[in-house]
Amino acid sequence: MNDNLSPLQSLKTGQWFKLICGASFQDLPAIRSLSLIYTLAGANCIDVAAEPAVINAAIEGVNLGIKWTEIAQTKGYPRVNKPWLMVSLNDGEDPHFRKAYFNGNLCPTDCLRPCESICPAQAIAPSGIIEQRCYGCGRCLPVCPLNLIETRSHIITPQTILPLIKNNCVDAVEIHTQVGREKEFKRLWQQLSPGVKHLKLLAISCPDGEGLINYLQTLYEIISPLPCPLIWQTDGRPMSGDIGKGTTHAAIRLGEKVLNADLPGWVQLAGGTNHHTVPKLKQLGLLQPQSSYKKTIAGVAYGSYARTLISPFLETIEAPAMSTNMTDFPELLWQALETAHSLVSPLRERLTISSVTE
Repeated sequence: MNDNLSPLQSLKTGQWFKLICGASFQDLPAIRSLSLIYTLAGANCIDVAAEPAVINAAIEGVNLGIKWTEIAQTKGYPRVNKPWLMVSLNDGEDPHFRKAYFNGNLCPTDCLRPCESICPAQAIAPSGIIEQRCYGCGRCLPVCPLNLIETRSHIITPQTILPLIKNNCVDAVEIHTQVGREKEFKRLWQQLSPGVKHLKLLAISCPDGEGLINYLQTLYEIISPLPCPLIWQTDGRPMSGDIGKGTTHAAIRLGEKVLNADLPGWVQLAGGTNHHTVPKLKQLGLLQPQSSYKKTIAGVAYGSYARTLISPFLETIEAPAMSTNMTDFPELLWQALETAHSLVSPLRERLTISSVTE
């Protein structure tokens, strides 16, 4: 099995894989384990909340993954390169930067607790929300029979992460924005400017909306000249990839829309991505073949779906009286790696012109 490409090479060849831990996800043991597993699986980038404790947990996981890669090679996995660490910022209110909350004392004793069964992060306890686990998907909001659940949003500013960027602890930044926020984006960009020259990559994540392409063109003018590569992350159906097969269609539709606009930079899918995404991209000829001048999708980011795949393994090691260190359970680690690799490997399968045009 061939070695994986570097993050930049993967972008250039349409093999870029990004793990999204979540801009509001703060479960440090889970972040550490996810970073470990997906580093070993060959992820090119790991996106985490812009908080020092979260960043440190991800770095620990990545370093462990690199340490274990030689053992993984003996089991047939390729040698991996160290993934870039990315943090997410927002220029205004955004569902990725919120958490649910409610007072558990107000819940009726006979409530069937549909919020608990629908929560993909197991973030709901009898007393209320387990804050560090909640990543803001909002699925609990409409199912509460008494409408007791609300959300609290927050804005992340660059001040806390600028030193980490300058010290090369953080490689990349992603800015979440929405159509019509030119002033807010520009203000955030000015705050981030002292660290821009140290970045290896900038990503801009935006959902669809009227005037989207004109808005993205305006953003490009604001950030130019840019000293690093640029990704347009098309957020098709945010935080929904684990819901079912159909969510991938929204991700691909928005990716095609931005791709056809021929903006400078790469286009990477997110929002609704799952195991069906890469096969569908290949069917549509939207992944880059070995030699083609057609502009295609550079890669895919996986969030809720990638985390859900690994959650059964995390639940096992976090059980009472068990260690929170996945490396204490090597057999469990290899099972988790096999599962993660099944999501990463389809992007690494080399394409030919004929396979794309058939």
